[in-house]
Amino acid sequence: MVENNTEWLPHLSSEIVSDAHGNLLDAYAVSLEGWRRGLKLRWHVKDSEKFSEMYTWFVDRPGQLFSLSSKDKTHYFFRTRGDKVSNEAVEIGKDKERTKQALGKAAVPVPEGKQFDGEETNETIIEYASAIGFPVVLKPTDGSFGRGVISNITSAGEFEHSLAYLRTELSESNVIVERYIPGNEYRIYVVGDQVVGAINRIPPNVVGDGINNIKTLIEQKNEERGLNPRLVSCPVSLNQESLDFIGRKDYTANTVPERGEQVFLSDKTNISLGGDPVDVLDELPLEVKDIAVNALRAVPGLDHGAVDLIMPPAHLNKEAGYVIELNPTSQIGGILYPMKGKPRDVPAAIIDYYFPETKDITFNKTKTYFDFHDVLDPLRSRDVDITTVTPSPSGEIYAKKYTVIGNVQELGYHRGLRKQAFERYLHGFVMNLENGDIDVVVAGTDPEMVDDFKNALWEDEERAQVVEVQESIYEEPIKVGFEVKADLKTQIEELKKYKQELEVTEYDLKKAEKENRKYHKSLSWKATMPIRMMGAIFKRFK
Repeated sequence: MVENNTEWLPHLSSEIVSDAHGNLLDAYAVSLEGWRRGLKLRWHVKDSEKFSEMYTWFVDRPGQLFSLSSKDKTHYFFRTRGDKVSNEAVEIGKDKERTKQALGKAAVPVPEGKQFDGEETNETIIEYASAIGFPVVLKPTDGSFGRGVISNITSAGEFEHSLAYLRTELSESNVIVERYIPGNEYRIYVVGDQVVGAINRIPPNVVGDGINNIKTLIEQKNEERGLNPRLVSCPVSLNQESLDFIGRKDYTANTVPERGEQVFLSDKTNISLGGDPVDVLDELPLEVKDIAVNALRAVPGLDHGAVDLIMPPAHLNKEAGYVIELNPTSQIGGILYPMKGKPRDVPAAIIDYYFPETKDITFNKTKTYFDFHDVLDPLRSRDVDITTVTPSPSGEIYAKKYTVIGNVQELGYHRGLRKQAFERYLHGFVMNLENGDIDVVVAGTDPEMVDDFKNALWEDEERAQVVEVQESIYEEPIKVGFEVKADLKTQIEELKKYKQELEVTEYDLKKAEKENRKYHKSLSWKATMPIRMMGAIFKRFK
């Protein structure tokens, strides 16, 4: 069984990225790396600055567009893709046929295949599939996230059925037919001429224990995936497609696999569909890494991105690897948070490439981070087009935790401590404890200020009666700013109350509308209609 890897990169721990799941994770990880190096970080909406011309096809969702600036230059990013990747390279990467043509010209191995548009008949496509020989792969030209991709089709009859499914049920008239290449599928991330991360993407699966059925094993596996910052948003699904897939081996959701028996639920390897990312960077053959590097070189302007590649078994005497797709805007969560193996610091490699002068800046790598929600809220509400993140502290961070004992949980006291922290240029938080005490964490680059904050804990005698203060070194990550946890709790409670009131109002409104419709259909309403019409006419000419 593939076990969850809990030893993430310390500067990208679960706590630090907790607000950035799904497609926000990649942008947050890259931006955080640049921000920690002292670069100015700003978040944008689509129509601000250069983004309107760089990403004309992009539907803006705040949290994916950002810029990083040094004194001398600014670079713009969409998720993991920076502005050194040209728009033309992106267009080629989105078009599978153009990608294959570019790779073919550069002698990069690709599966034999052909693209067919909507005007081609099913008969013509079936003839081509038979000509190149089964098994084959059938997929839509825009097969993002594995949608509609049907692999290892072994006969003309099965191919005909699959083609009808794509063109009729999925309304995908433009399709690609390729020779099926057996082997493991890899996602390899390349920056410049270097492979900086590689994972084997294993299709969704469970491993039997001889006790639980497949449905329960999936539930257990999803609990494990919930501990992984990338996989928490990609649970394994037991849907009709997976039921059909296991049904081909006479399995059902209630089947109890034997101990150690691996049951695949799909042949699609996409992480977003429940696939398992397993780190393979150190064991990947050099010739396969070279194929990945050459694949990116084949597309001008594609300075960094991911290469999806199939590596067939050695005994087949085929190429070392066949490139099946290029991803200029690749998700890197599976490389950062593999289920097994080492996490690889792709964000650092990307920032090294754009800002090489910052390579040696390593202070606060594991210490500081920023609140993603606070940064994005003004963009989501459309109050502003750009937000600037508070600069990361420059220098070694000193942090202490003060446990304050006494009558100290009044909100006004906590807000006063926040003011005291700001006056000393300190970051941290104050949090209520169940026993009536509080924990106050403060951090900054001046150790004297961190120590002096202890005096501030005693000063507000009107709103707090401090009996004792205990102190200890604090080594956990620090969020910039100063957070009053009780304030957040109060806001959440007020929000819940407002939501409840809104739900009651909406219920009363729906009830009134229902009664109104009922009345309008009543006999009394219909009987009095002539009188109301005469009254309306009289008012008009009065």
